[in-house]
Amino acid sequence: MSGKVKEATVAISGMTCAACAIRIEKGLQKLEGVESASVNLALEKSTVVYDAEKMSFQDIQKKIEDLGYGVITDKVELNISGMTCAACATRIEKGLQKVPGVIQAHVNLALETGSVEYDASQASVADLIRQVEKLGYQAVRKDEQSEAETADRRAQEIERQTGKFLFSLILSLPLLWAMVSHFSFTSFIWLPDMLMNPWVQLALATPVQFVVGKQFYVGAYKALRNKSANMDVLVALGTSAAYFYSLYMAIQSIGTGAHMIELYFETSAVLITLILLGKLFEAKAKGRSSEAIRKLMGLQAKTAVVIRYGEEMTIPVDEVRPGDIVYVKPGEKVPVDGVVLEGQSAVDESMLTGESIPVDKTVGDNVIGATLNKNGFLQIQATKVGKETALAQIIRVVEEAQGSKAPIQRLADSISGVFVPVVVGIAVLTFVIWYWFVSPGDFASALEKGIAVLVIACPCALGLATPTSIMAGSGRAAELGILFKGGEHLETAHRLDTIVLDKTGTVTKGEPELTDVFAYDMDESELLALVGAAEKNSEHPLAQAIVKGIGEKGVSLGAAEAFEAIPGFGIRAVVNGREVLVGTRRLLAEKSISYEQAADVMSSLEKEGKTAMLAAVDGRLAGMVAVADTIKPTSREAVKRMKEMGLTVIMMTGDNRQTAEAIARQAGIDQVIAEVLPEGKADEVKKLQQQGRKVAMVGDGINDAPALATADIGMAIGTGTDVAMEAADITLMRGELTSVADAIVMSHKTIRNIKQNLFWAFAYNTVGIPFAALGFLAPWLAGAAMAFSSVSVVLNALRLQRVKL
Repeated sequence: MSGKVKEATVAISGMTCAACAIRIEKGLQKLEGVESASVNLALEKSTVVYDAEKMSFQDIQKKIEDLGYGVITDKVELNISGMTCAACATRIEKGLQKVPGVIQAHVNLALETGSVEYDASQASVADLIRQVEKLGYQAVRKDEQSEAETADRRAQEIERQTGKFLFSLILSLPLLWAMVSHFSFTSFIWLPDMLMNPWVQLALATPVQFVVGKQFYVGAYKALRNKSANMDVLVALGTSAAYFYSLYMAIQSIGTGAHMIELYFETSAVLITLILLGKLFEAKAKGRSSEAIRKLMGLQAKTAVVIRYGEEMTIPVDEVRPGDIVYVKPGEKVPVDGVVLEGQSAVDESMLTGESIPVDKTVGDNVIGATLNKNGFLQIQATKVGKETALAQIIRVVEEAQGSKAPIQRLADSISGVFVPVVVGIAVLTFVIWYWFVSPGDFASALEKGIAVLVIACPCALGLATPTSIMAGSGRAAELGILFKGGEHLETAHRLDTIVLDKTGTVTKGEPELTDVFAYDMDESELLALVGAAEKNSEHPLAQAIVKGIGEKGVSLGAAEAFEAIPGFGIRAVVNGREVLVGTRRLLAEKSISYEQAADVMSSLEKEGKTAMLAAVDGRLAGMVAVADTIKPTSREAVKRMKEMGLTVIMMTGDNRQTAEAIARQAGIDQVIAEVLPEGKADEVKKLQQQGRKVAMVGDGINDAPALATADIGMAIGTGTDVAMEAADITLMRGELTSVADAIVMSHKTIRNIKQNLFWAFAYNTVGIPFAALGFLAPWLAGAAMAFSSVSVVLNALRLQRVKL
């Protein structure tokens, strides 16, 4: 087998019989580059021999998924330390992708993390960590290192770098003093004669160069050993050139008695000091950009009051088990997700949903861990604990989003991969042109220009431009109740032009309500008492809505002596010796009861999208009740805002067209796709995409999941099902349509911020390198500009944390 031919073993899910295995085999064999493919149904694995020059493992994975099956992969998050610039992140990514079985790898310079998807049959986590270490960095599994340990490590690193900076600063200041006093406009500054001594300057510069600057030499050696180049290479080259040239000139001066004023010891020392200062600012700013995660983690209650063995006891929240009975007093945080068994209270859910108004909770209602119980005593039963809670899921989604890579970053990645060698080439060319043509024979001047080019051209800003914005943007969105599952979704959302809204539970509340009551030849309260008692025994959602609505009107309900459900027609019951019928026109027609008195009103109610039911008592029409799934209070305003943003808004539902159009009119929606079967929703989304539209599907139910997955962006209403949220790219925790526009606005602001960062990162180098090459920048000024470029990019990204929607 040649070096270009690879063998991959793929674990496959979804196969049910031999026909499935044959289908996958044939499908894979059709791929260009596949030499052979065999599928083992019993082991649920496929062995594929392919030409790595013509295709990749990802092509195999895509083909299997296109055939309707799944590829079983593992995913691991790594904390990576030792990276200094974008070139480091790119090198680690490329190195990890060379490990057999790795499907994709993303390395985030700002978070100092790596996310690797791999086939566990070919690679292990140990293999991945070994590869990172082989490249000269350190890696550890994220789940083996707590957030506190990670923060501790970063704090120790900042403390260590602060110590190095102060040590470097103390030694560099005398050298800077000597340099500044030599300008014509600063000649009045007094300078001790001792500082002009080359050996004093050597004594001050050497510890800075080799003790403080050791990290740059180590980093450069590791990079070059792996046939790559990074920021450390530029810094080591630039400062070494200045230091060793100065050392050579100092040795040359022995015996001459001259004070060497054309030395560059201060250039190397001040450069290292400025670079350390820039890195220090950058590290502190990067720490702030992951603030959203720390805020979310800080929401979790530390302890819980539970009933164990008949006793009330306080235990750490990690020890709460599903099924435990938990007491939550007023003013306390709800420790875990659960269901209210006793009590009622208002619960502040703003920290998770962004919704400022407390939500009333009573028996049977769900409560979310980390929310704040405002005023009542609650007894809840724990349903989800630890990593299963809503808060833990939110933290996981935000972490994945912050660690993912947006497509816009590909440009920066491709440039940073070749950036350092190109810059070294420009620096050498600059030196040659100055030495041979501009200032013939002036080695010191030519060297200074070459060093300035090396130093100003740092790829740090380029590497930080995208990830810091995504971290800040997705973190702020999470605080506002909008969860982006990845950087690619954060980028795609701003290109949407069509929003498809599911009706039930999305535009509407998702539960019918009693809206209208008409009484004929009978008092309304008497009619409601009879209808309510009759419907109380029915399990139909409309019957439950009627009973609930009657109860809210304060009417007390008796018991029915007899009850009969008539499918498709309604119900028949006996209440207080009186026969009560509630149902359709056909039900009353079958019993020969005239309903002409209510016919016109009934038709008009149905045109409004309401379900109207006739009520007859003892063989005569007694009244009519109407039930409707009403729109959410915020739906109309949300639709209006989306239209103002230039978006096309469409409502899609399985309901009949008359009902659908009535609801759409109330919400201000002009386009309706009605009478769509659940399985047909995804097809309707595809039709819109075929028209060239960028489509977002917004839904909350299981039947919305295929459409959510098909759309360019799937948005799940957070109050909906877990299946819908799993299929979606964005989860809207508030459960309101207003969040749809908020998500798109957040995407716009984040992408604009990324473009600003990329512009400035490119501008620094586009303007800075020619300036340095033309001799307009002293090396120490170039170093200051380079440090400022990284810090300014991070600070610009942090503006997203203050966005208000």
